[in-house]
Amino acid sequence: MFTGIVEELGEVLAIKQLPDNALRLSIRGPLAVSDSQLGDSIAVNGVCLTAIEIRDDTFSADVMQETVQRTTIAKLEIGDQVNLERPITLATRLGGHLVQGHVDSVGTIVSRTKSENWDIVTIAADPTVLKYIVEKGSITVDGVSLTVSAITSLDFSVSLIPATLSKTTLGNRTVGESVNLEVDLVAKYIEKLVQR
Repeated sequence: MFTGIVEELGEVLAIKQLPDNALRLSIRGPLAVSDSQLGDSIAVNGVCLTAIEIRDDTFSADVMQETVQRTTIAKLEIGDQVNLERPITLATRLGGHLVQGHVDSVGTIVSRTKSENWDIVTIAADPTVLKYIVEKGSITVDGVSLTVSAITSLDFSVSLIPATLSKTTLGNRTVGESVNLEVDLVAKYIEKLVQR
């Protein structure tokens, strides 16, 4: 489990194609690997990956075909920055919200409005995801815990404060780019209970 509070910006150092349309990523992230062991989880742009190799300030992770198809991982290129977060512990402050690192869908940035103190970003999402999103509720975008500021039948908006703009990849995302989306876990459980 994660909180959606990005700890550092990592850098993609290598991408290796594996059989069955899988990938192996090598990512520099000194903080992410500072206390990580082989087999530990690290969220990369909101995708929970398992560290299979750790060397100095770098870790490698295999990404299976399903994850490649359901996330933006396949669009990464060498040199790209990625949002990194280590999993929470029982002593961790829950500064964002409960995040699994299991991406529900990929959204597309459809507009971006800059102001002096924040940016408003609107993201188009599939109706199967939008049904779980509520105004003032939580959403995870590329691993970043955000509050929904507005929602329509086609998209939702979030406001990015200066800290989010400077410390995550969302500061540089442009219109037309794809982002990983994970809805609030509680909403899915409530739906399941109501259906029963």
